[in-house]
Amino acid sequence: MYAVEFEDEEWRDEARCRDGSAALTTLFFSEQLDDIARAKAFCRGCVVREECLDSAIDRREPWGVWGGEIIVSGKVLAQKRKRGRPPKVRPPEILEWEINVRTA
Repeated sequence: MYAVEFEDEEWRDEARCRDGSAALTTLFFSEQLDDIARAKAFCRGCVVREECLDSAIDRREPWGVWGGEIIVSGKVLAQKRKRGRPPKVRPPEILEWEINVRTA
């Protein structure tokens, strides 16, 4: 089923997150704000970031980090925050977290 859906998305072969083991899946679909920030930072160095985001929007992905952006209910969010009252002081942004990926 997926092979047919993705066969014209050759850009996937160049995706930085493609490690052959799906080891980063939990990072890109986490609800934790620090994981989301790490996933977004990981995407910054990807050469197919735009294609990934465009494809996710076209498919109306329900949620996750795609192309360095947060998608919830099929729409791109500027930022995600915890439930409840917003903090009085904005939390510090994560500048860069490097994640090493082994290729298959």
